[in-house]
Amino acid sequence: MARRLIDQFMPASDVRTVHAIRIRATPARVLEVAESFDLESLGLVRALFRIRGWLLGARPLPPRQPRGLVDQMSAIGWSTLAVEAGRQRVFGAVTRPWEGDARFTPVAPERFAAFSEPGLVKIAWTLEADPDPVHPGVTVLRTETRAQGTDEVSRRRFRRYWRIFSPGILLIRRVLLPAVRRRCERSPDRDAQA
Repeated sequence: MARRLIDQFMPASDVRTVHAIRIRATPARVLEVAESFDLESLGLVRALFRIRGWLLGARPLPPRQPRGLVDQMSAIGWSTLAVEAGRQRVFGAVTRPWEGDARFTPVAPERFAAFSEPGLVKIAWTLEADPDPVHPGVTVLRTETRAQGTDEVSRRRFRRYWRIFSPGILLIRRVLLPAVRRRCERSPDRDAQA
């Protein structure tokens, strides 16, 4: 695996999850498809967003606007902390995820690692595409999420939130990765027709 960009932004965390899948495509193709994938095109993901909002008393979600993952994340406040073209992208934001209408606030890459304003949770997550060292022509698509409270109160609140909502958050990764694999492994003829 190549140098991991996420390590420079959050070497330690309160929560760390990793999901990976093997895909028969080049790393550049895999990352391109992942970055442009419309997460909300998956009905289960939309349902999970609505359930979270209902449980936390959030306002109804706005109408769905089809767009790629990078654009979706930017639209709700995530920033790209670093990119290695064709291999990896790191997103980051700070938030209070326990609030119904949680807002994600970007933090400049040069400030992210040291950011410590109390009352928040820092979250960094990746899309990484690396050649499989054992299987030629196969790429390992990995997503890793790291979260860290900026103070003890935030850590406690986040742990409670995570106990309740982590199954849905993890399920999103488990449906996203196979969907990206299906899109990557479609024949070019079918891609042209889609």
